[in-house]
Amino acid sequence: MAAPYGVWLSEIMLQQTVVKTVIPYYLHFLARWPTITALAAADLDQVLHAWQGLGYYARARNLHKCAQVVAAKHGGAFPDTEAGLLALPGIGPYTAAAILAIAFGQKASPVDGNIERVVSRLYAVTDALPGAKGELRRLAQDLTPGRRAGDHAQALMDLGATVCLPRAPICSDCPLGKICLGRQQGIAASLPRRAPKVARPNRYGVAFCLFDGAGRLLLRRRPEQGLLGGMMEVPSTPWRGEAWREPEIAAFAPLDTHWRPLPGTVSHVFTHFSLELQVRTASGGRPPAPGEIWHPPANLAELALPTLIKKVLRHGLAEI
Repeated sequence: MAAPYGVWLSEIMLQQTVVKTVIPYYLHFLARWPTITALAAADLDQVLHAWQGLGYYARARNLHKCAQVVAAKHGGAFPDTEAGLLALPGIGPYTAAAILAIAFGQKASPVDGNIERVVSRLYAVTDALPGAKGELRRLAQDLTPGRRAGDHAQALMDLGATVCLPRAPICSDCPLGKICLGRQQGIAASLPRRAPKVARPNRYGVAFCLFDGAGRLLLRRRPEQGLLGGMMEVPSTPWRGEAWREPEIAAFAPLDTHWRPLPGTVSHVFTHFSLELQVRTASGGRPPAPGEIWHPPANLAELALPTLIKKVLRHGLAEI
């Protein structure tokens, strides 16, 4: 059985991120914070900085919160019950099942995208996702043996990642090929079926790059809750579904001064919407408000900056 800390860390990182991308981050985290108590003692900014590039930063915030809870309330040891795991920040049914099966050897069925695909083909489940998720979880649970549940789960994950591929399953190499209903019916490659995607809405905003007399850039920390929570950003208008009109923009600028609009826009795609930002620059100084800092542009690598803000800064700094 694997150590619970390593299983938990890998499963959190692998949510919505491919293995190839995760591996160097996983190794870096283990080298820098080899135990959950070490991770709990780290500053959130350090964790966010190390997480840069993995995206979905709520995972990093919950990772840090979970480590602190386990260290403070559980003596640095993960609970070995589903209820105990589900009570921890950032741990849902899938991650709890993965920890129980892989780290504690209990009968539990973590169902990731690979296992969903294998099970949907094995049983020829033709209902579309996400509506079919409950049925696929039930079938996966029925398939799980009482012993070596962790090995079983990882074997199904590997099967989905290497043989039962999304677009071109290699059915001739599959050890389950003789009993796969999807293969028998000639529909394996079309499973799992998915409901039509809803088009991403567009949102718009204006970002402000303000530089003081020393050339430092004004940055602020986003609220802990919500998208990109706890990360540093340049001030901006709210993001909304319609473009901003000129008379509305000034109320959100961090300083009443002459703002120069830069040509072009910065585009970024989030999971649920696409964002287009205009960028404006100006010079001027004032005392930082709570949550704000003045920071030298040459030292921006020290900070945890989301990809969106890096794009904004590349656009803004190129024009000054």
